[in-house]
Amino acid sequence: MVSRRALIGGLGAGAFLGCRKRVIDGRQVARLWFCYGGNNRIALLDLVNKFNGQQSKALIEPVFQGDYFESLAKLRTAIAAGVPPTFSHVLGEVIPYLSTAGVLEPLDDYPGAQDLDLVKPLAQGGAFVDGDKHPMIALPFNRSTPIMYTRRDMMDAHKLKAPQTWDELLSAAKRLYRNERDGLRWGFEVPIDWWFWLAMVGQAGGRVIEPDGRITLGGDAGVKALKFWQSLVHEHKVMRPPPGRDFNAWNAANDDFLAGRAAITWTSTAYLRVIEKNASFPVVTCPLPGDVKRSVPTGGTFFVMLKEVPQVEKIAAWSFLKWMCEPEQTIEWATRTGYLPVTNAAVNRLRNQGYYEKHPNDWVAYEQLQHADPWPWSTTLFRIERDIVNPRLEQAILTNRNAEDTLRDARAEAEEPS
Repeated sequence: MVSRRALIGGLGAGAFLGCRKRVIDGRQVARLWFCYGGNNRIALLDLVNKFNGQQSKALIEPVFQGDYFESLAKLRTAIAAGVPPTFSHVLGEVIPYLSTAGVLEPLDDYPGAQDLDLVKPLAQGGAFVDGDKHPMIALPFNRSTPIMYTRRDMMDAHKLKAPQTWDELLSAAKRLYRNERDGLRWGFEVPIDWWFWLAMVGQAGGRVIEPDGRITLGGDAGVKALKFWQSLVHEHKVMRPPPGRDFNAWNAANDDFLAGRAAITWTSTAYLRVIEKNASFPVVTCPLPGDVKRSVPTGGTFFVMLKEVPQVEKIAAWSFLKWMCEPEQTIEWATRTGYLPVTNAAVNRLRNQGYYEKHPNDWVAYEQLQHADPWPWSTTLFRIERDIVNPRLEQAILTNRNAEDTLRDARAEAEEPS
């Protein structure tokens, strides 16, 4: 686990060491640190190669840094040592801290920055409470929401419609569950992860951090969400907590869904292409169900540029970032992966070309943005997620620990000085 202290210790302490205006064949090199593998990695590298082949001034050098959390730890070390990459992509939850630490380059004054026409819930200005009151230091890249995946054949066989509420989700999970004698199949499966719990907190009408800065972890709504999760596992026994932690658990849930061991799952829109490609059955996505309302958090990463790098590198990196926001590249990235298109021009082109009629699962993901709740602009957000809430969610679900006690302890730790 990467603790907040380990992530941010030493930020800003190291001055940039020396000049590294590296030029290859007359082209300014800008180093991009990136995460993830598989289909998404191939799609990104193809786009980088396309950019490098289309012009002769900038050369983007992509360097793989492991998963999101490994990459954050490496970025912290590089900043402290004074040798950061030119630019990277980082989880949205860490943006407020990095901004406050003063290590990110403001992007507002770069050519064309004011004309990008970004989809507001996915951009800094809409993804965070009062995000537009801060300098723009983050551009949306691989942006997503949690979404519900269903097997149409199983839903049709049981005459089920997409669950609209938690009660309907429980009812559907009960109908779809099959015991070991008949070949075990779970009615529902979701990774035990803060992101999905956060969605349920919002659906129950709560916030993890209040507008005045108080850390409530949803209050009664947080407890209600955790109790519902526990009931699916321990009382109704229609859900298996997928084994593993972090993205290992996400992959396990995806594998169970694809193998027919789970009839409904919640996971990221980021897996849409992979799931559709590998499923031997028709996949139908649906908005997450609601409780007192519908709510989803946005997820994924933003591009950020590091302040303490030579200006010539920043100019080269910006040329790539601006190019990535053009409709052609935005559309290629979104349609090859399942991540959401981040500009309105791209969405409109896809709609006008009939893409969403042919790929309704993609439209469900985009339409669900009307229920997106913004993140608090809080420097403690990543610490609360990674160090405090996630481990306790896992413990509470696996052991059926009292939900009130679990979240009370989490709040107490969150209020301690870091």
